[in-house]
This record gives sequence, structure tokens and C-alpha cells, in this order.
Amino acid sequence: MTSWLRANGLSVVLAILFLAFMAGQTWAGWLQYNDELSEHETPKLSLGEYVRSGHFWEATAENWESEFLQMAAHVLLTISLFQRGSSESKKPDEKESVDQDPRDARGIHLSNAPGPVQRGGWRLSIYEHSLSIAFVVLFALSFWIHAVGGTRAHNAEEMLHGGDPMSVREYLSTSQFWFESFQNWQSEFLALVSMVGLSIWLRQRGSPESKPVAAPHSHTGSH
Repeated sequence: MTSWLRANGLSVVLAILFLAFMAGQTWAGWLQYNDELSEHETPKLSLGEYVRSGHFWEATAENWESEFLQMAAHVLLTISLFQRGSSESKKPDEKESVDQDPRDARGIHLSNAPGPVQRGGWRLSIYEHSLSIAFVVLFALSFWIHAVGGTRAHNAEEMLHGGDPMSVREYLSTSQFWFESFQNWQSEFLALVSMVGLSIWLRQRGSPESKPVAAPHSHTGSH
């Protein structure tokens, strides 16, 4: 067990932190939303009812959406764009192992390679782009959940004030939806450009996100 935790500790700790903060968001959002309902003399929701509400899913999905957009963009942009000196970039003047076409290694012993690499064909075509595909699909799914959850939250708010409900398509055309999206998207790209830029000059000993401490600023790190 100790060996397994050492080998998988990063994923385990990140998953625990996600669940802890997800629980905190759910609890705080539930209290905040019930406070809002109380102001309108409307019955409060149980915790189970709250996690099925538009208020919960709008807030959750709009953040997931921006995170997956950031990761998809980072994976795709770093294929062909470079930043000299950044540990987040490939070396601009040479090919790296991640650029290798697995088809060129078909004659080499591949018993330890993933199944799609061994089989080739359409499976390999999908697998060699599977990381970006996964992030794009997760972004699209989160975007849709944000739209549906936002519509439900908007309609619930309108009911409290005697307004008219709208469809998901109508909600997608509102400034509120795009304000929620853009305010999250810009923050994700600010984080990305900060990571790319600061990793040129700053260091963190022991982290694969940093260059070696003694490396010159012009040296591009590798993952």
C-alpha cells in the first residue's frame, strides 16, 4: 500500500482536495440559496433537492467548463507554438520524443506499448489525439450543463419575481450566460500565461513544472 501511494500520491491527493472543496461548495451554496429563498418567503430546499437545482449545476459547470477549455487549449497550442525559456514549452529548435510518429516505430518491439499503438489503424488515429479529444468533449459537456443549469436557475429566479421562463436556446443568447463564461475563461488564460511566463525566470526545486534551479533563463525545460 505504501508503494502504491507513493506511485499514485499526486492523483490521490488531488482527488481528495477536489472532493473536499466540492463538498464545501455544495454546503455553502445550499446555505446561500436557502437564505435567498427565505428572503422571498419560499420553502427551503433539502440538500438533495439543492444538488439537483439549477443554482448548483450552473455554478459548478461554469467552472468546470473554463478548466477544461484551459487544458484543451494548452494541450493543442503547445503542439506547434513555443516559448523560449519556459518549462511549459517544447524546445523551439529541435524535435522532441512527443513529436515522434508511432507508425515509424512499427518495426520495433512494442509489447509494452498501449493497445491502440500495437493495433494501429483508426484506433491509433484516435489514440494519438485522445488527450485533446477528451478535454474538448469534457468542455462541450460542461458548456451544455452550464447552459441547462443556468436556464433552470434563471427560470427559478424569474418564478420568485413573477417573470417568464425561457428555453435553453433563449438563455444561450443572454448577456448573463456569456458574462459567466467569459469571466471564467479570461481567468484561466491569465493563469496559463502566468505559468508560461513566470516559469522562464522563476524556479521550484523538485517540481516537474519548473526548470532545474541552476538552468539559464533561455533554457526550455522538458516534461
